[in-house]
Amino acid sequence: MPTSAPGNKQSGFTLIELLVVIALIAIASAMVSLSLRDPEGVQLEREAERLVALFETARAESRASGLAVQWRPSKDASGEGFVFQGLPPAIAMPRRWLSAQPAVEIAGDRLIRLGPEPMIGAQSLHLRLGTQSLKLATDGLGPFEVSQIAAP
Repeated sequence: MPTSAPGNKQSGFTLIELLVVIALIAIASAMVSLSLRDPEGVQLEREAERLVALFETARAESRASGLAVQWRPSKDASGEGFVFQGLPPAIAMPRRWLSAQPAVEIAGDRLIRLGPEPMIGAQSLHLRLGTQSLKLATDGLGPFEVSQIAAP
């Protein structure tokens, strides 16, 4: 049987080396695609999740204190922010958005009623930032939930 001479080495890559390189390329491309996510969408999602948490906090405080609590977009000189009306002064709730001011559209009157009744009625509002849009809604019994609005 012929064997290769000791001085002749075969050149090329092994299968394991190729798989490692492909895995590294896949990880790098995944990281790049995640970092290129739309910052407007991320900002809007963060604002919506924060607002849902604030709604539920105010709703729980309203039930505990027996006070009627409402939320509305602020109408101060700057036009930025929002207001929780009816909470005791000792409860300090945020009044400003984290980043850019999203456009707020509330179905019906310009208020979100948060209590003190356990069932507050179905309510919804839309948050819009640039081309992105999210809906925050409750059936009146469950918590507020965030959902995407289908593009027209």
